[in-house]
Amino acid sequence: MSITFDERSNDSDTPVKIKKIVIGALLVIIGLPVLSILIILLSVSFANRNNATIVSSGEKREYLLYVPRSYDPTEPTPLVISMHAAMNWPAYQMKITQWNKAADESGFIVVYPAGSDPLHLGPKAWFMGGSRSPSTMPDVRFISELIDTLEAHYNIDSTRIYANGMSNGGGMAFALSCTLSHRIAAIGAVSAAQSLSWSWCADSTPVPMIAFHGTADPFVPYKGAPTGWLNPTAPFPNITTWVASWARRNHCALNPIDSIVAVDVTRREYTDCARNASVVLYTIKGGGHQWPGGKPIPEWIVGRLSNSVDATSLMWAFFREHPLVRN
Repeated sequence: MSITFDERSNDSDTPVKIKKIVIGALLVIIGLPVLSILIILLSVSFANRNNATIVSSGEKREYLLYVPRSYDPTEPTPLVISMHAAMNWPAYQMKITQWNKAADESGFIVVYPAGSDPLHLGPKAWFMGGSRSPSTMPDVRFISELIDTLEAHYNIDSTRIYANGMSNGGGMAFALSCTLSHRIAAIGAVSAAQSLSWSWCADSTPVPMIAFHGTADPFVPYKGAPTGWLNPTAPFPNITTWVASWARRNHCALNPIDSIVAVDVTRREYTDCARNASVVLYTIKGGGHQWPGGKPIPEWIVGRLSNSVDATSLMWAFFREHPLVRN
């Protein structure tokens, strides 16, 4: 399917300190041999196959859309938005997550939007924060206008629009929960590169969230880090603290329920939340910067992949239980 849309925005706002942030993202691979960097970038670029665009904030923005054969235009259909990691592309997110397979099995539409590339380096990233109003951030506006575009061309169930992401894409999912809570029903995050403070999130609307994180993640440490490589001025939080903060936002009961899912996986759930906005964390012992149960990323770069749980299947099951609650 090849679709091109042209919807212009009058907002000319551009990301703040973009060059500094992009260079920070590049530090992730700067320690690798040059040949290894080339192999990684080439392997991803060959797989990159976006199939549609819109114009947002004056820039052409790309995305990869998948509509299952079972799609029935007479039936309202859920939409899953899946966002890639920094210095990556939509097709790679599609490959590692296997959301297309889930879409075929359960009958929803999935879209993989491409992040920003302000320096025209090729790989994309999501840019959050800055001094601007969160709702006018170019990447937030892009996702909002992407939803508008898909709703104009498909019968999208407006109560079942979900967003998830890997690494930097997981951080972007958090940003969407703070800016598009009136449209996004629930959030999923894997190895979320989250460097925005909770004070940045002005929206206190409870938003259901499910997260996955490895204890041996070399890029987004489980216990937090003094600085985030995507935003050197802000730290990555301790993961359990970050999830507990989300539970407080959702007015959940104070004491979470812990359970053992597999030898290397534990599950923590916060229940009795406002508007049924439960919060769940899967912790993978010894897990790296990987999508659990997905296609592997080279372990010598990002750490161990666990197949004890399937993040995509669990995420979809969580999403199905959490349609959008409107006031």
